Amino acid sequence: MSFFSNFQSDKCPGTISGNPLNGMCEKVCIQAQKIFDACIKQIQLENYTLTLTDLVPADPTYPLTFISAKSTTSAGTITALSVDRLADKPGCARVQATVNIPVEVLYTDANGVEGSAQSTISVKQDVLLFVPAPSIMPYKVTAEVSAVCAEGTFNEESGTFTVNACVTIILKVAIDVEILLPSYGYCAIPPAQDYSQEVCAGFFELPLYPQGNVRTK
Repeated sequence: MSFFSNFQSDKCPGTISGNPLNGMCEKVCIQAQKIFDACIKQIQLENYTLTLTDLVPADPTYPLTFISAKSTTSAGTITALSVDRLADKPGCARVQATVNIPVEVLYTDANGVEGSAQSTISVKQDVLLFVPAPSIMPYKVTAEVSAVCAEGTFNEESGTFTVNACVTIILKVAIDVEILLPSYGYCAIPPAQDYSQEVCAGFFELPLYPQGNVRTK
């Protein structure tokens, strides 16, 4: 069982039916990340150079043949952050930053041996976001990222790959806070349902003996 596999309880997440106030029993303080603003940017980078580090195996035979490359985490690293509040737009600021996306590159070397390497895709951002007023607890600018490269060519002189990359970046302005919320109490946790491949299901559903009329002379 799980929350969404035929487990019936009004103490589980899911669609509300009836009066949403029914069962509400308390106000609770939870620690959460409050998102004050966010924006998404999806771009295609053409002829982007990936510099390779941490090659495995350590000494491949060149040239290398590109297989694929994709991000290894959804958390991007932000550098060169600059936040300039705008006098003509209260609460808003110009946010400039470089978002660094770690990627893993897969390839084969000249002997057909498969290998991998680490690299980084860096994308400059210059966007308008709402930024909360100064407080004791500071806000932070974070980035959720995803990148994939389906094709690339090896540059033997520099030992790099030139790729076309599809990149998604979500910039957020957030603060970790204690926030008060209405609550229905603790969740009811259903028992786990073991996965079964049911390899014999089709066979066991067959009749024990052939069906139909018995032919007689």
